[in-house]
Amino acid sequence: MTSLPLHSIGVEKLRGVGPLLSAKLQKLGLYTIQDLLFHLPLRYIDRTKITAIGGVQPLTEVVIEGEVRGSDVVFGRRRSLVCRVQDHSGLITLRFFHFNQAQQQGLQPGTKVRCFGEVRRGKSGLEMYHPEYQLLNQSQPPALAETLTPIYPATEGVTQQRIRDLCGQALKLLEQQGIEDWMPAALNNGSSNYSLVDALHLLHNPPPGTALNLLAEGEHPAQQRLASEELVAHHLSLLRLRQKIQHQAAPALLPNQSATERFLAQLPFTLTGAQQRVTNEISADISQPIPMLRLIQGDVGSGKTVVAALGAVQAVANGMQAALMAPTEILAEQHRVNFESWLAPLGIRIAWLTGKLKGKGREVQLAAIADGSAQIVIGTHALFQEAVAFHNLGLTIIDEQHRFGVHQRLALRKKGAVIDAQID
Repeated sequence: MTSLPLHSIGVEKLRGVGPLLSAKLQKLGLYTIQDLLFHLPLRYIDRTKITAIGGVQPLTEVVIEGEVRGSDVVFGRRRSLVCRVQDHSGLITLRFFHFNQAQQQGLQPGTKVRCFGEVRRGKSGLEMYHPEYQLLNQSQPPALAETLTPIYPATEGVTQQRIRDLCGQALKLLEQQGIEDWMPAALNNGSSNYSLVDALHLLHNPPPGTALNLLAEGEHPAQQRLASEELVAHHLSLLRLRQKIQHQAAPALLPNQSATERFLAQLPFTLTGAQQRVTNEISADISQPIPMLRLIQGDVGSGKTVVAALGAVQAVANGMQAALMAPTEILAEQHRVNFESWLAPLGIRIAWLTGKLKGKGREVQLAAIADGSAQIVIGTHALFQEAVAFHNLGLTIIDEQHRFGVHQRLALRKKGAVIDAQID
């Protein structure tokens, strides 16, 4: 194995990984050793101790040991192999609907077995359906697991045992080479004092006694350690994106006090303090010669639409077009009605474009958008179609932006020198 960083070492370098298995691992997003390290278990099962049969509870997964007292093939609605296993404390039934002759011969009365599975209540009392089992050699019984057994996200053709083996190999490489821990010490002094390496080791191989309830809820300190790192990485990526955006050019849409006052004067209501504050923030942002990317978030009825309309008015006052895209025709129609009632008195022309608009009506709208006579364009997904050409698009407003894909939003943005405002 090379001394390359773990994110640069492909999974095909691990023992037992050929081209076929590598392709299957890629379906899980596993390309490198580092990918395996962060391929965390969905849940855990405890195979570190043997539970007396008399102490097991229904709907729990346990390891039991006992002697086969009876073994019969039962013919009912489904043919099954039924074995009764007993220890010093009680009796439990093992039921196999899929079995072969070797299994039947191996599970004869007097045989000592160790079983793992989920316990259920059945007609004959406590039962296990298709448990994993081992035939015991009394002189040298197999050792119990030393850690909780992880259950990983998997795919067809990749067994849990195979994933455990690969993750185990990845952990050994982690011990040898380490991994870059970017978390500043000042941010890692809260509920979790785990290093990145310690957290990964624990989550792949939790020692006996680890609180399964905390792991199940994602509240174990080791999980919180990784969550904190992910959150920091997310914020850093957003900061990097913002810095990149700020190096791009965009039209400066300067405030127009006259247009704003005329718009506000004909409204049948007065803006709230929050609306005024957000409006001023948007006005300041779009007056800069760099793109704005702003999310307007508020409860239903809080007045986000009128704030968006004020931004559109400022764009129009600067000789630019504004576009508002909604995920459904009903929402788009609501915005059209509101905008027309507010903006018609100002002489602002609004175009309307949806997928259902066909023929001559569509041609008229497309022409108005292309020559700039339509100053504000309202519609659905139809706005970013190839046939739609804006004259000078300066501001896009996307309602319920989470219902559009990234590429869909970008497709509209590329229609002009765009500044984005997203409403949620």
